[in-house]
Amino acid sequence: MLFYLSTLITVATKASSRISSFLPQTRFISSLMAPTEETLRKALEGKLSAVENQANIVRELKAKSALKPDIDAAVQALNALKLEKSDIEKSLQSLLSGTGSDSREAFRQSVVNTLERRLFYIPSFKIYRGVAGLYDYGPPGCAVKSNVLSFWRQHFVLEENMLEVDCPCVTPEVVLKASGHVDKFTDLMVKDEKTGTCYRADHLLKDYCNEKLQKDLTLSSDKAAEIKHVLAMLDDFSSQELGAKIKEYGITAPETKNPLSDPYPFNLMFQTSIGPSGLAPGFMRPETAQGIFVNFKDLYYYNGNKLPFAAAQIGQAFRNEISPRQGLLRVREFTLAEIEHFVDPEDKSHPKYAEVADLEFLMFPREEQVSGQSAKKIRLGEAVSKGIVNNETLGYFIGRVYLFLTRLGIDKDRLRFRQHLANEMAHYAADCWDAEIECSYGWIECVGIADRSAYDLRAHSEKSGVPLVAHEKYSEPKEVEKLVITPIKKELGLAFKGNQKMVVEALEAMHEKEALDMKAALESKGEVGFEVCTLGKTVTIKKSMVTIHKETKKEHQRVFTPSVIEPSFGIGRIIYCLFEHTFYTRASKAGDEQLNVFRFPSLVAPIKCTVFPLVQNQKYEEVAKLISKSLTAAGISHKVDITGTSIGKRYARTDELGVPFAVTVDSTTSVTIRERDSKDQVRVDVEKAATVIREVSEGQRTWEDVWSTFPHHSSTATDE
Repeated sequence: MLFYLSTLITVATKASSRISSFLPQTRFISSLMAPTEETLRKALEGKLSAVENQANIVRELKAKSALKPDIDAAVQALNALKLEKSDIEKSLQSLLSGTGSDSREAFRQSVVNTLERRLFYIPSFKIYRGVAGLYDYGPPGCAVKSNVLSFWRQHFVLEENMLEVDCPCVTPEVVLKASGHVDKFTDLMVKDEKTGTCYRADHLLKDYCNEKLQKDLTLSSDKAAEIKHVLAMLDDFSSQELGAKIKEYGITAPETKNPLSDPYPFNLMFQTSIGPSGLAPGFMRPETAQGIFVNFKDLYYYNGNKLPFAAAQIGQAFRNEISPRQGLLRVREFTLAEIEHFVDPEDKSHPKYAEVADLEFLMFPREEQVSGQSAKKIRLGEAVSKGIVNNETLGYFIGRVYLFLTRLGIDKDRLRFRQHLANEMAHYAADCWDAEIECSYGWIECVGIADRSAYDLRAHSEKSGVPLVAHEKYSEPKEVEKLVITPIKKELGLAFKGNQKMVVEALEAMHEKEALDMKAALESKGEVGFEVCTLGKTVTIKKSMVTIHKETKKEHQRVFTPSVIEPSFGIGRIIYCLFEHTFYTRASKAGDEQLNVFRFPSLVAPIKCTVFPLVQNQKYEEVAKLISKSLTAAGISHKVDITGTSIGKRYARTDELGVPFAVTVDSTTSVTIRERDSKDQVRVDVEKAATVIREVSEGQRTWEDVWSTFPHHSSTATDE
């Protein structure tokens, strides 16, 4: 017994001395190297275990009535361990809050409050308490959106000589049946089993995982790694896997804490009917692409029957989101800008690929994602040559998207291109990358760039019976082995009567593999089931109804279905990320408040210039009107402010709108031009003011050039 007590006392004493000597060393080491979340969690695990062991020693010493100095030493050791545990907890909490939760939410709230107060956007139908997932753009928001779309047209449609179309939002059911949207355009939903309130299943699981990672300090490093893996694989979970995780983690309805149903699919399209009878079903389009695909034949003819070519469309799309949230990032009506670049599947080179091949930016290939690595900078040409990016045309558009986003004002260090995982891609896609922008909500997909192969045109060819194909004429005829499908119309007519034509068309539209499989089945079994899309059912085809064989033919041209490279832009998402990336605060001149500023590039700024008479003076106001007239003639958006408020407050108001330049009229012969971010001012003759503003707004000259050309101006009266 005495030996046992002395052992406990020795352990306690050594722990006390070891802790007192180790603690300063730990703090010294941590000052040299920033700890990671994983190292802090592992350190906290060890410290929790040490605290528990030391607490047991104290309890045992007290139970054995050990000497008071020995108990005091053990208690001192326990308190020191608790102090260390508290230090690690504070470090971990600081790291987590620095990378997420509180600081991100505070920043986001500051941005959103400014955007709504200055009427960039507001919830729709606000006086009726609004509708989730619907937003109105106010005057500055409309201007930013218009400028973004104008630059998109310039950067893509004009640069690439694309064919722009504008198709209806209401789409017949047959079109979206062929594209797969009627059957497969779904998200997994769960219901509160008592109230019936609906939630999107993956959102609940994502919220739970983020909450655990950001706020549960007792989470072990292994459990944290498991939860991070769940977040990484979330988009790939089946309904069964998603339901199993929700049950495993004990996730309940957020408001009521009631149990949830198993996840089940919910189609996101808004259904409607076309015409008064209600017999022609339709949907509000969930994307703009289908309008381009169904017009391929006419667009191909318009382009002189030549490939490659691209068609583009900007328009509204509609998705009946289960639980809209995150402001402009997940809404029920939104603007898409989509490009369908049609190319020969046997030649996906691009004549302008060399222009972007040397670009280097953050890329996140699937191998790095699977192995738990981070995105890294890769030269685009290297990614294409190594086969990381499937082909030159896909690489070209990735490069063009990078240039588009960074020129808008997106921070290049918070922009990455993430490759879809193999099991994340559609079965028909050759490759797919998302341009993801980091904001306070995390990494947000804003542009999808996919090689969709020939899936869409083939699907509409089969459903409509109209061949959506391209032709390549040979300089000399070629002998090719051709599969010949010959429907026996007499037999088919007897079997299918009025449906004969649709069955014949479906047989003739079969792909080679499908036809050879049918031939083998007919020879072995005598009949085979065959799905006829236009009938919406499977029919039985007998051996007497069709002949399938190969024969050698001379052909003068090659007929093929083009592949499609599709960059698809979520304009609202891009704009919201742009708002966050350009927002900052700076102290007022007096230092008593923080002023909000949007550092929009002139390219997208809602107003390019403001014109201020320094004081209310008839002569100054006349000069302001003269400059305004010149700016209007030059096509420069501007605003004249003749209110009597101080010039400093007027500067602050326009900085908060992101206006890059301000003209202050303080004489009848010359004016000052102020640049928003530097707050530097130059003095310019009245006659030259509009020209200078136009040149810097349109990028014909830089502010640095203006600064070096004109006299500098400083004013102690300016209250900024």
